[in-house]
Amino acid sequence: MTTVNAWGRGPSRRYEELAQKFRPLFARIAEGAVAREIERKLPFEEIGWLKEARFGALRVPEANGGYGASLPELFELLTELAAADSNFTQILRAHYGAVEDVLASRDAQRRKAWFARFAAGDIFGGGFTERGGAKAGTFATTIKRLNGGWVVNGEKYYSTGSLFADWIELVGTGPEDKVIVAAVPTSAPGLTQRDDWNGFGQKLTGSGTSIYENIELPFDHVQTGDDRFKYQAAFYQTVHLATLTGIARAAADEVSEQVARRTRTFTHATARVPRQDPQVLQVVGQAHASAYASGAITQRVAAALQHAYETAIEGGEEEVTAANLAAEIEAAEGQIIVSKLVLDATANIFNALAASATSTSVSLDRHWRNARTVSSHNPAIYKERVVGDYAVNQTAPPYLWLPGAS
Repeated sequence: MTTVNAWGRGPSRRYEELAQKFRPLFARIAEGAVAREIERKLPFEEIGWLKEARFGALRVPEANGGYGASLPELFELLTELAAADSNFTQILRAHYGAVEDVLASRDAQRRKAWFARFAAGDIFGGGFTERGGAKAGTFATTIKRLNGGWVVNGEKYYSTGSLFADWIELVGTGPEDKVIVAAVPTSAPGLTQRDDWNGFGQKLTGSGTSIYENIELPFDHVQTGDDRFKYQAAFYQTVHLATLTGIARAAADEVSEQVARRTRTFTHATARVPRQDPQVLQVVGQAHASAYASGAITQRVAAALQHAYETAIEGGEEEVTAANLAAEIEAAEGQIIVSKLVLDATANIFNALAASATSTSVSLDRHWRNARTVSSHNPAIYKERVVGDYAVNQTAPPYLWLPGAS
């Protein structure tokens, strides 16, 4: 019998060649996924494998020591990684945003310096969101001028990936209350990191507290928020779409394997064994179809981002604006549908199994918990309104949103 790829062909002719470099590594990561979840073992060793393989240099040009991946290729690889263990794609979310910002920069010196670090295996973690009373859209963390350089003070939460990182992309308030973005080495004196993330999903992402106390930075490690790549909001959201799609694929594959092995059934079932029960097979088929649809949507959004990237390099102002608008709307539409598909699929797979599927030893519930956690980052109800407002009133979507006090 010929086995086909249920998720469809890759986004490019060379994708299979690129993916084969990393699939053995993904398989190793997948082998320990359930044990790490049960033991809450942070994946320092496994992140080290990805660094050694220079997985963080996917978007770095080949001439600079990277793989030169397109955005559709990047997001398909992140989907495959998420299927192995969705914590890993979430860990690397801030990193790929930092790489994309360098890639889109017109500063040749900055590009050369950071490409060399990425090609050597360095990765970024995140330092964006704060807890406390800071007003929405502002930061209590400060990045101020000092002796020709900068000094950082503040506290961040949801510091995703920072425990495993070499650098943290830190956002704070700078001179004249402008948003400033700084690259902070995790080896810097004055940095304290805590593994105090207590969410019920994505438990291993290192999304805890980071405290910055009088950390001094050189002048060239800081830039204004206005200089960031313009399609960043859609980019970060598409990482979530890739993570959700990977979760859906993993859940679909696991329920298929469990049904195939299962010998116990019920007296009122429609077949002697579950693998021949049409109602059970219907549940499995729905899970696979949901994962397939999620992947197709993610790739469609990735293509819009690729267009935004190419337009930013070569296009005029109007073309750039139009490309960024399209990417943002498509990413919002993708979130609305993919979140629902994956949350439904990861809950419904239990209908194909029995009470034994709820055993913590198989940790099948982790898929729904992880999907629910990822889907909660950017409330879908606001995305639904944004898409509707654009469709009816041609109101441009917000290109940056931040939580905080009202």
